[in-house]
Amino acid sequence: MTRKIILDCDPGHDDAIAMLLAHGNPDVELVAVTTVVGNQTLEKVTRNALSVARIAGITGVPFAAGCPRPLVREVENALEIHGESGLDGPRLPEPELALDRRHAVDLIIDTVMAHEPGEITIVPTAGLTNIALAARKEPRIVSRVREVVLMGGGYHQGNWSAVAEFNIIIDPEAAHIVFNESWPLTMVGLDLTHQALATTEVTERIAALGTGPARFVNELLDFFGATYRESQGFEHPPVHDPCAVAYVIDPGVMTVRRAPVDIELTGTLTRGMTVADFRAPAPDDCHTQVAVDLDHQRFWDLVVDALERIGEGGRVGDDDAGEALA
Repeated sequence: MTRKIILDCDPGHDDAIAMLLAHGNPDVELVAVTTVVGNQTLEKVTRNALSVARIAGITGVPFAAGCPRPLVREVENALEIHGESGLDGPRLPEPELALDRRHAVDLIIDTVMAHEPGEITIVPTAGLTNIALAARKEPRIVSRVREVVLMGGGYHQGNWSAVAEFNIIIDPEAAHIVFNESWPLTMVGLDLTHQALATTEVTERIAALGTGPARFVNELLDFFGATYRESQGFEHPPVHDPCAVAYVIDPGVMTVRRAPVDIELTGTLTRGMTVADFRAPAPDDCHTQVAVDLDHQRFWDLVVDALERIGEGGRVGDDDAGEALA
């Protein structure tokens, strides 16, 4: 059965690849895309999402902009990783899709409530502000959502601090809400996504497709790889966000372990830490699990297959491409 997903994102190089994977794979149906402040300002990441939609040839899917700031904290962006536009590297075409007039929080609620219970999976690849507010504004969605599969956190690793991952630390209060709701939740964190390296073999496979969207992905990876080498010492960039989409498509692409997970809100050195308790077998009522090991080949097979199915996508020509938003 095709899984229907809402992708809540902040494109972002890896968010863009996650969107392409969701659009190009026949086993998931992208029913809505929502944006939230994160890798860059809400205005920039929303424009990026619409530009990626044009590159991929996504039509008939509502896109809505959401929260421009976290629930409590000040805005914190990832300029040194994603650049001034949030999607530096390739030239981005002017968007063609118009934004849905609804706020992203309302689009999430409306989409979940319009479907039967258990039909919609929410896949957040950004800070969790939109998802937390949706759960607070309309609590009935919690029991209707099939599951939440999010990219964020890490049970042993951090990247924005020694122990905290970017998507969680930028709005830890929102993360606390989302992790403590009763819906089934899978955390695809850094311990897993740091295994999803875009090696030379991977980029060569993508280049061999010879399509516009494939070239776009490799341009993304060129920029992303350079910033990761400079800022974090990676030889090849880890492509985080598509891992969450891949799990929805094929849970066999990774192994997971059930464990209680909560969010540290007050620690001087540990704010935003995703604290996973592995001390004993998970209790029967545990609704959270964490991703542990990735099948690298199987994961990249999904991405390459999706790009191949997309083909030329929106067929964007050189004359259509504008400069990335500065």
